[in-house]
Parts: sequence; structure tokens; C-alpha cells
Amino acid sequence: MLALVIFLPLAVACALPAVPGRAVAWTWIGAAVLDLALVAAMWVGHGTGGGVSFETNVRWIPSVRAGYHVGVDGLSLPLLALTAVLFAACAVYSLRRTHRVRAFAILFLFLETVCLGLFAALDLLLFFVFFDLSIVGMYFVILLWGHGDRSRSALKFFLYTFLGSLVLLLGFIGLYLGADPNTFDMVELTRTPPLHGGLGGLTLLAIGIGLGIKTPVVPFHTWLPPAHTDAPAAGSAILAGVMLKMGTYGFVRIAMPMLPDAWRRYALVMLIVGLVSVLYGALVALAQDNVKRLVAYTSVNHMGYILLALGAAGYASGDAGARRLAVTGAVTQMVSHGLVTGALFLLCGVLDDRAGTYDLGRFGGIAHNAPVLAWLIGIAAFASLGLPGLSGFIAEFQIFAGTIGTGTAATAVTGALAVLGILITAALFLRVLHRAVLGPPGELTARVSEVRRPELAALVPLLALSLLIGVVPRVLLDTIEPLSAAVVALVGR
Repeated sequence: MLALVIFLPLAVACALPAVPGRAVAWTWIGAAVLDLALVAAMWVGHGTGGGVSFETNVRWIPSVRAGYHVGVDGLSLPLLALTAVLFAACAVYSLRRTHRVRAFAILFLFLETVCLGLFAALDLLLFFVFFDLSIVGMYFVILLWGHGDRSRSALKFFLYTFLGSLVLLLGFIGLYLGADPNTFDMVELTRTPPLHGGLGGLTLLAIGIGLGIKTPVVPFHTWLPPAHTDAPAAGSAILAGVMLKMGTYGFVRIAMPMLPDAWRRYALVMLIVGLVSVLYGALVALAQDNVKRLVAYTSVNHMGYILLALGAAGYASGDAGARRLAVTGAVTQMVSHGLVTGALFLLCGVLDDRAGTYDLGRFGGIAHNAPVLAWLIGIAAFASLGLPGLSGFIAEFQIFAGTIGTGTAATAVTGALAVLGILITAALFLRVLHRAVLGPPGELTARVSEVRRPELAALVPLLALSLLIGVVPRVLLDTIEPLSAAVVALVGR
């Protein structure tokens, strides 16, 4: 079933040139919804136990012990589900698109296969192939359907992230050479004695830079704001909601369990980088008048929380329960950020579709003209700032409780300082609500009409899932917690 989930979108993309023009969009939606249903069935089949299920391991390049090895567990399943949900939402959101719809749908279906394949990969070379293909796919999304200085933004995105992938490949080669016998298989690499000393540190440096650029964390974040600002709304939603998680997923899947000694030795660096990203992302977002750049910088802030939690899980050697809680919070934050920030970028797309700008100062009083749109903006904003009852609160509470509760001075101080990020995030989103939604009418307010049916059908499920996780988080947490326990045990070797 996992192979069907991964390659169904690609198969539909290959068949799409033969589909009549009027049926292209509905075929895309049908494929995305069917893939989502298959992922849901896999989740039910996997249950809440540990270990890998739906596993396939086929020889691919025997000379280097690399194979087509895929499977799902408590880390990959939530991200596969997030990927399927967001791609389905973007397909529905794009229903009214008229510019090169067929090519747009084919590229997004290709990207869906790439993203699903990466989160299911259990072989480093297979992971790298999907990692690189995602860069190519998003480059063309920004270049062909973006706006503003799209050529420059697409080029900057490609060069930064492609450089990161090359450095990441060096790290993978280091893991391969350090294994006995040499292999790229992730399951075998977690069982072999970990690399120690200088080789382990250099390998972690290469993997950390490669994944840090993709995440992105400070100081590797500079490609992100222009890429988000100039990408189409659906492209921004996938870039932030799915593709940024490739970096944080790699930290949990590869860096922590395969380089436990190096991760423990340099966990303080991860703590500091995470804290800087939290505070820098929030402060710079507060200064933005372009609402899309504002949301882009909040992604730097939220990714910082994840790295902070993962650093705390490696730095502390005390309470194992707190370290497991930090890892669970980090994975929950990946899911929450994907849902909420994906919705925020689609909402930015609604504003641009109506008024042709993201300038926050030119809007005001949206609630009077478009009350449903105002409610959606408000719910997404409160979810992003971590209001109780929504997914952001569940994720951030676990991150802070796990980070501070690990019982060391460094984690307690960085965790306490990171709380300021929530305060700044609250200030910036309340500023958005005050100026654009509830304030006096702006010069462009009259152009902002109510959300249309495709937009509503795309946005409501994302925010409803955020609410569901905030109110009934157990289904998600029960799936993640066995994985968190396994990762903490591997880091402690």
C-alpha cells in the first residue's frame, strides 16, 4: 500500500496530458483526496505501536548496499498525513486557476510523490534523491507561477538549498564510511556502533548545515522570505507546510539516532541556534508590513522551537520523560506548523487575489466586508501564536515543559528565554488583526470580498484539524510517543 501512496500522484501526473481540459482540476483533486484516504487507512493499520510497518526493502545499488527501502512509523505517519492533507487542500484551492492549469497540476502531483517518498524513505540515498527532486519541483513553481522578482527568488532558493543538499550528501557519505559493513540503510545505521570523535563531529556538521538550510534556521534562513513572498499561494503553503519539515524530520530521523555521541556533545549549539531562531524570527516578523513576509518569518520562529526541543533532548542526561516530551512536542510542532502556516499562506493568497498586494497598511476593516474571511484569519492567527484549544498550544506546551523539565541550567534558561517568542508572536498577530481585520477601512478594503467555495473548502479542513489536535490530541500523541521513546533511547547510547 505504501508504494501506491507514494507513486499514485506521479502516475496521475503522467496520465494528466491525456485528460480533457475541463477535467484536469477535478482529476488532480480526485487523486489528492484518494491519496489522503489511503494514508488514513495506513494510519489505522499501523495503530499506536512502535516499530516500522508497511515496509518494502528492494535492492537498488547493491555495490554500496543502497536499496529502495521505505516504511512508516510514529514519525513518518503524521508527516505523510500532513503532506496528503496540504496537497489536497492546495488542489481544491487552485480549482479556479486558469493559467497553465495542466502544467501546474502535473508539477504539484510530482511534488506530492517526492514529499511522500522522502518521509517514507529508510535509505539515505533514497532520501537524498527525493530531497533533491523537491528542490527542482519548487524552483519551477516559483519561477513559472510566482510574482514580483520571481526569477531572482527562484534562483536564490535553488542555489541555497542545492548547496545544502550537496553538504548533506557529504554527511551521508561520512555515515556510510563509518558503518561496518558500509551501508546507506537507515535501519542498519541506527544499529551499528555510532561514530565517535572528530569524524562524528564533522559528519554532524555536514548533516546539520544541509538540514539547517532546508529547515531553515538562523543564519541559513535568508532564502526563505523572498521565496515565500514571490511564490504563488499554493506554492508557499507547500514550501512552508511540507518542505521545511524535511529539515526537522532529518534531524530526528538521521542526525539524532545515527550520531548520538556527536549530538550530545554539540546539543548546546542546537539549543542556542534554536533560541536565536525563535527570537530573531519573531522580532523580524513584528517589523514587517508585507503580510506574506511576516508569515514567512514566523516559520523561522516556529522551526526554532523544534530545534530547541531536539537540542534539549540531547543536551540533558537527567529526566528521560522530559526528553521524550520534548521530542514529542517537536514532532507535534511539525504537524501544527504545517496545518496553520499552510492556512495562513492560502489566506494571504486570498488577499492578493482580491487586492493584488500583501501590504498590511492598505487593508483595514475586513471583518465588515468579509466576516467569514475575518474569522478564518483570526483562527489561523490564534493557532499560530499558541492559543489553548488549538494545535500550537499542544506543541509548544510540550516543547517548553520538556526543555525546561530536563533539569539542567542551560535548558532551563534557553527554554525560559524562548517563551518570549510566544509573547512577540502574539503581539505581531494581534497587530495584523487590529490593522487589517478590525481597524478602520483601508484604501483596498472595498476590494476584499468574501471567501469563495473552493477557498473555503481548502481552508476549513486545515483549521478544523488544528482545532481537533488542540482539543483531542491523543490520537496524534499516541502515535508519536513510541517513536520519541526510541529516539531518546538511541541518543542515550
